[in-house]
Amino acid sequence: MIYPIVKFGNPLLEKPAEPVTVFDDILKKLIGDMFESMYAAHGVGLAAPQIGISKRLAVIDITFKENAEAKLVLANPEIIHTEGRLTQNEGCLSIPEFRETVARPRKATIRAQDLNGKWFEKTGEELLARAFLHETDHLNGKLYISHLSALKRDLIKRKIRKLMKAGEW
Repeated sequence: MIYPIVKFGNPLLEKPAEPVTVFDDILKKLIGDMFESMYAAHGVGLAAPQIGISKRLAVIDITFKENAEAKLVLANPEIIHTEGRLTQNEGCLSIPEFRETVARPRKATIRAQDLNGKWFEKTGEELLARAFLHETDHLNGKLYISHLSALKRDLIKRKIRKLMKAGEW
């Protein structure tokens, strides 16, 4: 099932998500639906709050279906180490049509549970590190625009409010 992507303005995107506590077939179905929804939206990462579900759950595939082994499921993820700095253009499925330059760590190590509840650690560099950080931010109720200057962030919010008023958001 492909879920619609929740857009900026929905309060669920700015609230910390609830921990995943049950690892069952219902969760596995949700994970499959999340990958399907992410691919349909042309994303490389998707957090459960982005489809209206307050769970600390995210899926990532920075290869966009090119390597099945690259698919990652992150339940209850925590960033445990970062290093370096990399400034790149970043966007978000919940804030479509807006992209900005964001500085984030170049390397990040995450500790999370897989779809069966087993804990693991994984280190990613560049795009994978950015995806870990971006999706974990979503689960903490933060959007990538929170990493921008107040001026840039306010400008984007003003443009979005204008689109909302026009019924285009």
